Amino acid sequence: MAMNARSITLGIDLGTTSVKAALLEAAPGEPSRFVVLASCARAARAEAVTQSAAAGPQGQEQDVSRTIQALHECLAALPRQQLREVRAIGVSGQMHGVVFWKTGQGCEWTEGEATPVFEPRVVSHLVTWQDGRCSSEFLASLPQPESHLSVATGFGCSTIFWLLKNSPEFLKSYDVAGTIQDYVVATLCGLPRPLMSDQNAASWGYFNTQSQSWNLETLKASGFPVHLLPDIAEPGSVAGRTSHAWFEIPKGTEVGVALGDLQASVYSCMAQRTDAVLNISTSVQLAASMPSGFQPVQTPDPLAPVAYFPYFDRTYLGVAASLNGGNVLATFVHMLIQWMADLGLEVEESTVYSHMIQAAAQQEDTCLTITPTVLGERHLPDQLASVTRISSSGLSLGHVTRALCRGIVQNLHSMLSFQQLKEWGVERVIGSGSALSRNEVLKQEVQRAFPFPWSFGQDVDAAVGAALVMLRRNLNQKEA
Repeated sequence: MAMNARSITLGIDLGTTSVKAALLEAAPGEPSRFVVLASCARAARAEAVTQSAAAGPQGQEQDVSRTIQALHECLAALPRQQLREVRAIGVSGQMHGVVFWKTGQGCEWTEGEATPVFEPRVVSHLVTWQDGRCSSEFLASLPQPESHLSVATGFGCSTIFWLLKNSPEFLKSYDVAGTIQDYVVATLCGLPRPLMSDQNAASWGYFNTQSQSWNLETLKASGFPVHLLPDIAEPGSVAGRTSHAWFEIPKGTEVGVALGDLQASVYSCMAQRTDAVLNISTSVQLAASMPSGFQPVQTPDPLAPVAYFPYFDRTYLGVAASLNGGNVLATFVHMLIQWMADLGLEVEESTVYSHMIQAAAQQEDTCLTITPTVLGERHLPDQLASVTRISSSGLSLGHVTRALCRGIVQNLHSMLSFQQLKEWGVERVIGSGSALSRNEVLKQEVQRAFPFPWSFGQDVDAAVGAALVMLRRNLNQKEA
């Protein structure tokens, strides 16, 4: 490699609704800063009918081939010359979910129009974090984890337990499993077995973050197919090298162990340890860095609204992860559109959004109270939404939208309060996410509930975070 050749890092994030890719380079003369050279996002459009009929309407699955197609569309849109200069790839993606595949048959590399691409072959659907097939009764029947994190529906190990009981034949077709991001890393590097960071392992349940190991004895005693569990690797380490040239990216390019999208998102923008990061997109995450040396109590508390997720260098993030965010607003919009259709009227989704946010911006306060938990919460899975303090004067679109936005924020505050963040040493909050960036009313409500200095507009981007982890790793190695 010539001395003046650029060293570009590619970051990929495989989200629930979209796939993103970003190209990063260290800022000239300021290696601690970085420049995003190009980025691209594509809708995943991967929702699929569940492969196990027993899952019923509660099942939430995605077609992996559609996600990979969206990934390839992203890469095809990036500048080819810059792709040629990629020296490392960082990957992150939606946590908790599980996809199964067969060793050596998980994909097929084919010559695309201009570049080799891989196509999923003997690969299941991705059972996502939104999957609701595991009832409270079913979860209560599972063994107690030896971990500080409890298990919930949509978590990889819960899903495998459910399949073991309800679709044992389904599991016999596959011999490895991982998150969607683990699948992509294993495929790019031609790994016989996937590697998984503790970030993703913890999100599956039955993983002890202190010993960095699965609860093998507990799982074996319950007949769990432990051969499906991936091997564990340090987040920020290298999983392998690309086994093929891929969209101009040279064969032999380093690929990092896949990260959780939450950790990668936080990493992309948490400038100081005293920053908290609030991300409101499909769901909501409020994360703050725990003091160094912090160790969570090693018994799970399913009723605790705050979870402690592994971050980097054996530190933890304290996280309130609400299932009810932008998806609640989307549910409300779809309800309005359906009502209009029932009345014989057609209206565009974007029109409804802009009008309702405009109406709520003019309605600065309301007595109407909406508890917006249409999806329940992991710590309160059976809770539904409710509307109270309804008066005839508080039924305008402005009142209802203001109450809905306030409800989303109040629900989050009930999980992780302003006071608790102050005790952890938080001094500033960085606000991000598609639902927050487009909604002035949500911004007003978060500032009201959490009266810290705020920084908006910084796109918390897991693809950028995944690239940044690899970029800094390589810079540190050069310095060393």
